Amino acid sequence: MKSLKITGGRLSNTDAETTVLIRDGIITAVGEAAGQQSAEQVFDASGCILAPGFVDLCCNLREPGNGQKGNIASESLAAAHGGFTTLCASPDTSPVNDSGAVTNLILDVAAKRSAVRILPVGAITRGLEGDLLSDMAGLAGAGCIALGNAARPVKNARVLRRCMAYAQTFGLTVMFSPENQALAADGYAHDGLVASRLGLLGIPEVAETAAIMEMLLLAEETGVRLHLSQLSCARSVEMLAEARKRGIAVSADVAIHQLVFTEDALAGFDSRYHVRPPLRSEKDRQALLAGVRDGVIDAITSQHQPHDSAAKQAPMAATEPGLSTIESTLSMGLLLVGRGELDRASLVRALTVGPASVIGRSAEIREGAIADLCVFDPEASWTPDNTSLCSVGRHVPLPGKAIPGVVRLTLCEGQQAWPRNNL
Repeated sequence: MKSLKITGGRLSNTDAETTVLIRDGIITAVGEAAGQQSAEQVFDASGCILAPGFVDLCCNLREPGNGQKGNIASESLAAAHGGFTTLCASPDTSPVNDSGAVTNLILDVAAKRSAVRILPVGAITRGLEGDLLSDMAGLAGAGCIALGNAARPVKNARVLRRCMAYAQTFGLTVMFSPENQALAADGYAHDGLVASRLGLLGIPEVAETAAIMEMLLLAEETGVRLHLSQLSCARSVEMLAEARKRGIAVSADVAIHQLVFTEDALAGFDSRYHVRPPLRSEKDRQALLAGVRDGVIDAITSQHQPHDSAAKQAPMAATEPGLSTIESTLSMGLLLVGRGELDRASLVRALTVGPASVIGRSAEIREGAIADLCVFDPEASWTPDNTSLCSVGRHVPLPGKAIPGVVRLTLCEGQQAWPRNNL
């Protein structure tokens, strides 16, 4: 596609109707100037919102791997269906992305099969085992945009300090999911009323907050850029705000399901809602929402973790944590907008500008920008089921329910990523 004109859509940040002209993957005109020019193809976006392509800071693509839970082709298509154009790929692959060779493999496969842009996150320790440091220079040179340990713990504070110090020398951002392993132990649910009533093993909030305090102190000492992934507690949001006031270079995200659900989702022993960190209390959910609204929390992430059906068909303690969310992240956000708990501008900011800033990129609709765009109809609805989902993971948060927000068009670098058929 050499040129495309999108007409009638409303900009997500101003709600003003506009026209956008794209040539050779670049936005060449916006507004009246775009309307006056011709293009090979025209897309009518009347009634739709025109937003920058969404950026996901934590997505499990399951490749390299055995393909049973998905691969780059299936999960990137699911991402495009959800309006995402940039995915930060978790290092929790098989083999683990702890070397330049694995990073190159991911990028090579993505170049051939991915519908959207893939940015690998490298493992900060070898094999994600939390002990020996990985080849950070090699990972950065191969194209990793950040380093992290996925959801796995680092052995101790001494190793964590070394990780941060070495990453700082290479100017790399470190991404950690804060959890004190000793305090979390064998837990798999929020240590609250629901877990007590059902006899589930709980993970206390202090398992997260203790880890955050340690990470903040070490980040302050080493000067590394720290990103806290998937916050779940009210106190965590307070600690984040306090750290920024002290001048610590820290950012954070929250998984979309933490904003929609609470521990009550486990009341029916539904293993679908076995996630890590666990779904917590209503107080925590409200604090996380306030953090997004106020900009204290930079980004909303999908924390997409596709599983095969067997991974969720067992007693809850034996199931694997995670939800298949990337196709419904926007829709769940619009549910919050409909309830009056989140405004649409804050939602789109947390899916675009916020996460892009964490990885040093931009997400704008302006002349001269790369044409990463999402056109969605906030009033239309769709139903997640076997006929509508692209991801291998079918354990979606709201199966069989009509949810708002239909993505009409996703462009990545001016190329159509969704829908699969041509315009």
